[in-house]
Amino acid sequence: MSFPNLPPKPPTRQIRALQDQDGATITVYQAYPSTIATAAVAHQRLDASPDFRTTRMTWIKPSWAWMLYRSGHSYKDPGQERILAIKMKREDFLGLLGKGVLTHVTTSTATASPRSGSRQKQQQQEEMTSDSQGGTNTETEKKASKKISRESKRKDRLQSLNVKIQWDPERTVRLDSLNYRSIQIGIPAGLIKEWAENMIVSIEDVTNKARELKRILDERPDVIDEELAELGLVPKETEFEVPVELRSRLGMSHDAPGLVTRTSF
Repeated sequence: MSFPNLPPKPPTRQIRALQDQDGATITVYQAYPSTIATAAVAHQRLDASPDFRTTRMTWIKPSWAWMLYRSGHSYKDPGQERILAIKMKREDFLGLLGKGVLTHVTTSTATASPRSGSRQKQQQQEEMTSDSQGGTNTETEKKASKKISRESKRKDRLQSLNVKIQWDPERTVRLDSLNYRSIQIGIPAGLIKEWAENMIVSIEDVTNKARELKRILDERPDVIDEELAELGLVPKETEFEVPVELRSRLGMSHDAPGLVTRTSF
């Protein structure tokens, strides 16, 4: 049975976000502790607080509903109790997407039992620490080898410019799962400094908006989406058009471009 009056479902993978009228900026969300959030809003710089780290990947989310899900309306994690709406220029956002690399989980890793995985890891470590004569290295040599390996990995991580792209089930503002995906974008340590200093147009604390939304949902479970939007608690997210040349890179090539945006919050 068809329902001609219902809008079509969004593609499985589509970027939906709050944008200004001419599409020059896009809003993404991230949750931080109060020490970082307070300084960031006051100075309009994410790195205004010494607690802001440039040595670890940070994940930004264009979807307000997914940010609510991740943070539990800001109540889930004491270390991420403040939600920031971060406005970026369109070209800078596209620049991040252009460095995107899809995340993957291999079947062998996902299905291996913890015990077998532990045995494999132990065997690999033993193979890595065996010397050319067939014997094993001394404990000191093993520790030195592990230290070098850790330092090498840390150096690679700090220098990496690969932006991680992950697609997770989209959510409603009630935190229910939907049958299409929302993009999560992991900015690597090698780009964090540039992102914080040069790619951010403005920073707004929207924690109270998230908490007011939860209060209304708790007190009025039957409240309709349109009313939440009228109260300014749900932004109007529209499709962020991704150039054809980037769609395959982002894992979007199997979805037809140009379909309508999300119609259910």
